[in-house]
Amino acid sequence: MTQDSKKAEPSSTPSSAEQVTSQKAEFLNLIKSITIFICIALMLRASVVEAFKIPSSSMVPTLEIGDHILVNKLSYGIWLPLIKESLFQYAQPKRGDVVVFTRPDDPSTPLEDESNTNIIKRVMGVPGDQIEVRGTKVIVNGVVISDKWGKWLQGGFKNFPRKTVPDGHVFLLGDNRDYSKDSRFWPNPFLPISRVKGRAFIIYWNAQFRFGRIFSTL
Repeated sequence: MTQDSKKAEPSSTPSSAEQVTSQKAEFLNLIKSITIFICIALMLRASVVEAFKIPSSSMVPTLEIGDHILVNKLSYGIWLPLIKESLFQYAQPKRGDVVVFTRPDDPSTPLEDESNTNIIKRVMGVPGDQIEVRGTKVIVNGVVISDKWGKWLQGGFKNFPRKTVPDGHVFLLGDNRDYSKDSRFWPNPFLPISRVKGRAFIIYWNAQFRFGRIFSTL
């Protein structure tokens, strides 16, 4: 009596080796997705919007210590990661803009690289302006301007003689005028616009939980 031979049917359950291979592929896809997300986030941070925290009182009352702000890095030009000047400029700051920038390295301070320090000030002079600071008065093109941003706690102790802002540069002051190391104090008082990272446009958080400041526009 003979038994009918039966053909072996392929198993629908994947083998352990196949399961390991599938898990590895899923893990690699996850790593790729995370890497792409991080790269996109870094590109956006470097080129579109960047967050900064205010560390000093030089911009009081507009900005206080602990304010967290967002800066539009497309305000004046195009920025790329790891580059300290804009790649291409298509606009220039206006008087009254609050901007974040870095200064060129000052050769008189060899132990400090100023070019890596982010600074925030207000534009008060644009190319072609004749700018002067006398006491608590900011004089532009021979006219005392309405300085609605300035706070003078010591009555204005640092004057600035009349000078013309050169092309491609701006003159900057901190709103807390007597407690701000700004254009009045720099060896070269005029900052190249190419070093302006962007315009600050909103306070999105305050470290002291002063909720009334959150979402204040600049």
